[in-house]
Amino acid sequence: MSVLEKIRSKTGLLVGIVGLALVIFILESLLGSGGALFSGQDLEVGKINGDQIDYPAFSAKVNEQIAQIQQSNPNQVIDDKMKEQIIESVWSQMINDKVIKVQYKKLGIYVSEDELYDLMLVHPHQSVIQQLTDQQTGKVYEGFARPDGTLDLVKLNQWVGQMNAEQEKFWKQLEKQVLEIRAAEKYNNLIKKGLYVTKAEAKDQFIAQNKQVNASFVMKRYADVADSTVKVTEEEISAYYNKHQSAYKVSDASRTIEYVAYDVMPSKADYEAIMKDAQRATDDFKTKTAAEDSSYIAAESEGGQVSISSYGKKNMIISDSTVFTAPKGKVFGPYVEGTFVKIYKLSDIKSIADSAKVRHILIGLQSQKTQTTRTPEVAKRIADSLLVLLKAKAVKFDTLVKTMSDDLGSIEKGGDYGWFDENKGFVDPFKNAGLQGTVGNITVVPTQFGFHIIEVLNVSKTRHNSYTVAQITKLIGPSGETNQEYYKIASDFSGKNQTADAFNKSIDTEKLNKRIAENIKEGDKTLPGLESAKDLVRWVYKAKKGEISPVFEFKDRFIVANLVSIKEKGIAPLEDVKEDVTAKAIRDKKAEAFMKEFETKAGASKSITDIASKMGLTAETSDNLNFSAYNVATIGREDALIGTAAALKAGATSKAIKGDNGVFVVAVSSVKDAVLPQDFKGKQQEIERTNGGRVDYELFDALKAKANIEDHRGKFDF
Repeated sequence: MSVLEKIRSKTGLLVGIVGLALVIFILESLLGSGGALFSGQDLEVGKINGDQIDYPAFSAKVNEQIAQIQQSNPNQVIDDKMKEQIIESVWSQMINDKVIKVQYKKLGIYVSEDELYDLMLVHPHQSVIQQLTDQQTGKVYEGFARPDGTLDLVKLNQWVGQMNAEQEKFWKQLEKQVLEIRAAEKYNNLIKKGLYVTKAEAKDQFIAQNKQVNASFVMKRYADVADSTVKVTEEEISAYYNKHQSAYKVSDASRTIEYVAYDVMPSKADYEAIMKDAQRATDDFKTKTAAEDSSYIAAESEGGQVSISSYGKKNMIISDSTVFTAPKGKVFGPYVEGTFVKIYKLSDIKSIADSAKVRHILIGLQSQKTQTTRTPEVAKRIADSLLVLLKAKAVKFDTLVKTMSDDLGSIEKGGDYGWFDENKGFVDPFKNAGLQGTVGNITVVPTQFGFHIIEVLNVSKTRHNSYTVAQITKLIGPSGETNQEYYKIASDFSGKNQTADAFNKSIDTEKLNKRIAENIKEGDKTLPGLESAKDLVRWVYKAKKGEISPVFEFKDRFIVANLVSIKEKGIAPLEDVKEDVTAKAIRDKKAEAFMKEFETKAGASKSITDIASKMGLTAETSDNLNFSAYNVATIGREDALIGTAAALKAGATSKAIKGDNGVFVVAVSSVKDAVLPQDFKGKQQEIERTNGGRVDYELFDALKAKANIEDHRGKFDF
């Protein structure tokens, strides 16, 4: 056997790698010239590690992934939510390629073919075992398990050797996943092994955690003096800002808007028209047969939703009690229920058992056992074939449950969930097969999960009526004319208020409710209370500060916004943080005055009681303080006081020191030194484990921060 054949027989990975390499080579050749063909900053989707990502190249990768999904599952609908997930996946993969895999290459980290083979079929990686394990029971699927429930490598290898096309796709995806996980594990382990804690570090931390001091202190708090009584100059504010710029670093660009919302409400004429239409639908509903109900409900209901369900006396949704004595076909309504008009029809009345017990085999549309999908036609064909075998007694029901059922939660119970009634949270077709059936019946029942082969094991002797109710739901919403009226009002407001001053003045004059949306990121797609806000966010990132927006339409709402704040990545300008800077400058000026006051009034006194008396303050105590503490009683977080007390010897008193909450003097009455162990190996290992744990969740973020990633995907539709 050739080397190539040997590798192919082991993993089936090489063909995929070569194919992917060819695709990447072709795409890079075709799309690499995007800067020349499509010049202009507006086509920049983002930057990763200094590499510019252009729209044509990124969009091609998104479309490529969509095509792969549709090829593997032709019935898959790519809705907006799934497309967003695909876009996010492509972006994450690009970050992984340009940030993480670059590190692997520099360090020579890779996973060989033989190693991958070992991780898949000889000593399976935890990811492989997890894919072959029932997540509900925690046991390996029977088709891959030994008698003791652990993974049987012989069965696994046999299955891999006999895979069909769908199973091979699943296996290749799993290989790719394991390869990436293993490379990441190697990289993380390399970083962890490079972290070393010295004996001196371990000793310092042990002492910090175990040395305790009893202290007393006197503090003059900044809050005791009103900020309004302290004057700071513009020069002092600028000086504080220049000295502490690192505290005002902005990690991500953001925007803040103020806006007014015009919520579109139905007019009286709208309401009357809706009720008239509901009455028409009610009259028509009476003339429809049971066979016509579904199509009529779909045509008349909001969103085309069809609702036909069974109810008992305890959960009946029709408020009219005569429903229980009414004949089949009786129509009730129209009723106003919240923001909807409801019309109900009593479609059917059936006598059903109070409870029933069944067992079933699910031929699912999604097979968790084999990680494959089936069309409804294929699933039904399998179910019908098994039904024939069962009725001919050619195979036992228990055997088919174990070998064929895709309902993993009931396999260990022989497909039996025990007794249930109509209130059980099963889908109606499943419940009805038992409650309306007779003992011994075996039927094929379709649900949204697939096709169930259901055998009725037992039914209760007591019975009751079940009422099938069909309902039409109509939204009480504004008409097109009303919508236009509100749009005109919002448009007029935007048109006559094209400055921030005019915007705010009109809000006050018209007594409108001004709302705020803060910390808006360029990639945001929703804002609090505002779904599908992409267009508004795009305007926000194109507009200038103080600019007033055109009218943006949301569901039953029109928005006019004022861009009040722009924060770019980097150090925030003084004008954006001046309020906080001013408060901190005032605090520093108070601290300077307080320290002089301590010096003047307390002098060289070392007695906390004496210092408190001279300052007109109260002496306070804090026992059992150690350097690792976070809070001081009566103060809260005050690192300077804790650090000072921990460093003092017994009987020593500090000078006046500036803290976060005020200026203080602290004295230590006694010190309980830590009892040092004979060696610090245990402490070293403890700190190394803690530091190693941080690698798993901080390393990727650190690399991303270093890569200086810019994300402008929000500007585009893909």
